[in-house]
Amino acid sequence: MAGQYFVGIDGGTESIRAGVFDLAGAPLAFAATPYETHFPKPGWAEQDPADWWDALGKSVRKAVIDSGVSRNEISAICADTTCCSVVALDADGHAVRPALIWMDVRSAAEAQRVAESGDPALCVNSDGKGPVSAEWMIPKALWLKENEPANFERAATICEYQDYINFHLTGRRVASINNAAVRWHYMAEDGGYQPGLLKKLDLEALQEKWPQEVLPLGEVIGGLTSRAAEHLGLPEALPVAQGGADAFIAMIGLGVVRPGKMAFITGSSHLHLGLADHAFHGQGIWGTYADALLPGYHVVEGGQTSTGSIVAWLKRLLDPTVSYDQLNAEAAALPPGSDGLIVQDHFQGNRTPHTDPLSRGAITGLTLSHGRAHLFRAMMEGVAYGTELILETQRAGGYKPDELVIAGGVTNSDLWMQIHADVSGLPLTVTRVADAPALGSAILAATAGGAYASITEASEAMVHVERCVEPNLRAHEAYRPSYEAYRRAYQANRTVTGPLT
Repeated sequence: MAGQYFVGIDGGTESIRAGVFDLAGAPLAFAATPYETHFPKPGWAEQDPADWWDALGKSVRKAVIDSGVSRNEISAICADTTCCSVVALDADGHAVRPALIWMDVRSAAEAQRVAESGDPALCVNSDGKGPVSAEWMIPKALWLKENEPANFERAATICEYQDYINFHLTGRRVASINNAAVRWHYMAEDGGYQPGLLKKLDLEALQEKWPQEVLPLGEVIGGLTSRAAEHLGLPEALPVAQGGADAFIAMIGLGVVRPGKMAFITGSSHLHLGLADHAFHGQGIWGTYADALLPGYHVVEGGQTSTGSIVAWLKRLLDPTVSYDQLNAEAAALPPGSDGLIVQDHFQGNRTPHTDPLSRGAITGLTLSHGRAHLFRAMMEGVAYGTELILETQRAGGYKPDELVIAGGVTNSDLWMQIHADVSGLPLTVTRVADAPALGSAILAATAGGAYASITEASEAMVHVERCVEPNLRAHEAYRPSYEAYRRAYQANRTVTGPLT
């Protein structure tokens, strides 16, 4: 190898971020370049792929310069990106229209048609009970075919942000097993792409437009072309590793590369991702997705739509000038269960296990003795109850994590992390590098560059534990009555408001 440094790239919703990492996983420098999202109609969200490419060059160049590392000491690069950001490319690899990014939900009607097809490939959508998200690849491609047929016909390739970047880096049209397995209904154990599902939708042409090669994570796609090398300021022919969807690559950056651990990615929403050594499907469970992260393993997925966002909403409502530290201190003085106050966290619907977009938030048990500290703590507890309900649903399917590896906004609150640990009865591990997607990409680059023999070996060498939050078993038991009340709240609210699904 030319050196012992690796570039990990994280293509997000608002910017593309690049980091330079050493062989031990320590970041030397980061750089981010923003780009715009356009909202031409309600429910639509578009980006110009040319902006991604421009931002990529700026971020990589700055990160390498700021790191002090010579361009010739970089051994390999890899990018993760947002998932379900669908692009239609002409024969030269240029976008024929703006990309429909992940948050674009114009294809809601098409998603319903996909769900109604009843195809066996829908087993990853709550064991076929659905729904299918309008964010996913097939509904968006179906919308494009039926609403912009000229663009659909003109497209030589229909793929994702990930594939667009890799094509312009290497000149190869390939797909990632990660994106394909988790959002394209690609099934590695059943022939890959599912022509039966596409036929039911009169969408057989899509299979010919998808990249015909689907590569595993960490495989070398190819070397930088001369054009790409000049754009990034890196050597020509530098190996480019296959990446995937940002949250799933964060699993690798959190060290979740064996069964037993679960990646717990927090922020405005929560995401729960784990590895199992067997396939299973069930109502309230997304997945499992075969080989989506590592060969021979199955990824299970859960998610909460409104988590940090509802805590931030309450803070604004109570007093925009009060600090989170003050609210945490007040809430920490209260007992588990917030003196009977229960919050259902469905302010923007429920992702799992109910998968009910029309469910709504609720605050129950209010008395005149409750104050703002009760409301603040109950919000955090309600989110933790929602996480525990997801874990309970997954345990029923056969997946039983013994550790949550946490990243994101919740790590800024010792109280909230302790509440999550106490409600779940599981330890929460905090790793040293907070930017888990970029580190995950660097780990894939290190594997592709030959520094490590496998992704697992690289992850275990480059991810380091900072601290662990152990559950208080007495508090765990004290939370049981409130958790049971939370579980009952969903059905009670459905009874009051009528059917929501």
